[in-house]
Amino acid sequence: MTAAAPRRPYDILLAEDDAGDALLIEEAFLSRGLGQNLHTVGDGVQALQYLRDPARPRPDLILLDLNMPRMDGRETLAAIKADSELRTIPVVILTTSDAPDDIAGSYQLHANAYVCKPTDLDDFLGTIHTIDDFYLGLVRLPRP
Repeated sequence: MTAAAPRRPYDILLAEDDAGDALLIEEAFLSRGLGQNLHTVGDGVQALQYLRDPARPRPDLILLDLNMPRMDGRETLAAIKADSELRTIPVVILTTSDAPDDIAGSYQLHANAYVCKPTDLDDFLGTIHTIDDFYLGLVRLPRP
């Protein structure tokens, strides 16, 4: 699949406490060279601080790990979807868990997608590219 040309530069918020995974995700986006601006935070508390800071750009997409310290992805997702200013931002759960309860629980909290992180490097990069193509190239998102 060829990457869709972006309509404009776009912002992605990554909430990920694993530095290695965050680096791989950053590299996957950078390899595309399509104008993505990736902002990384290490937990849900930082994610909500970022999202509620008027000086920060509103992300076009949030990639959210489930298992993080302080405030995990479930609590963060619930807070995002309960906030009328934030709920229209697509949230993709990107996690190692393939537990049925985690998947069902994420959709009950209104996640837009649930993606398990592949263990193979090429598959991992391909997964990030697919998310990029779909949410930031194909899908039309509301502007605030």
